[in-house]
Amino acid sequence: MPDSKVPQHIAIVMDGNGRWASKRYLPRIAGHRQGVESLKRCARACDERGVRVLTVFAFSSENWKRPSEEVSGLMDLFALALSREVRQLQADGVQLRFVGDRAGLSARVLQHMQQAQDATAGNSRLVLNVCFNYGGRWDILQAASTLQEQGLAFTEENLSQAMATAHVPDPDLVIRTGGEQRISNFLLWQSAYSEFFFSDVLWPDFDAATLDQAIASYAQRERRFGLTSEQVQTGSA
Repeated sequence: MPDSKVPQHIAIVMDGNGRWASKRYLPRIAGHRQGVESLKRCARACDERGVRVLTVFAFSSENWKRPSEEVSGLMDLFALALSREVRQLQADGVQLRFVGDRAGLSARVLQHMQQAQDATAGNSRLVLNVCFNYGGRWDILQAASTLQEQGLAFTEENLSQAMATAHVPDPDLVIRTGGEQRISNFLLWQSAYSEFFFSDVLWPDFDAATLDQAIASYAQRERRFGLTSEQVQTGSA
């Protein structure tokens, strides 16, 4: 049975790559490269602690507005990371899933994404959702469009089943690094009852100790889901 003090699904806004690089007088893409290493460390640490789902915000639908050089570099880095890391993900039992709008992505990137998903589809130790070209508002709109196309009633249950992350439970804990305290259009529907943890640590410096701080904070929370504390504590709901 899972430990109730350990979130089974952690979602992370991986913020601070560019600032990390700027502080070291490096190009912003260097921060993104280091961010990939942080993600690898985080996935291993989550698995070791009994977390079953890790969802990360890798590229938002608003990130297209960034300088074209940075966007191009991110796309190249994404494709390269996929080609290099899939074998290790397979060995570690990680199932890789991509969440987001496929429109606007190059054929090369789409091919790498599909190959990575197919190669790890049978794994079940940890589900790693990479939100790429993703936005929470886009997700709600595409779910609503799906219901309309299928002639289904607009209920909470139906909408939840049409969301891009319907294959996993909603996140228990949402972490944002880099010092900002907002969710920036990330998992708007799914995080309705999530706990939040904000860290000043820039994403490239995120490590197991920071993850443990977030989990320890989560373990102190009382998740009531609209109930009273007494109902939660006595199980009388």
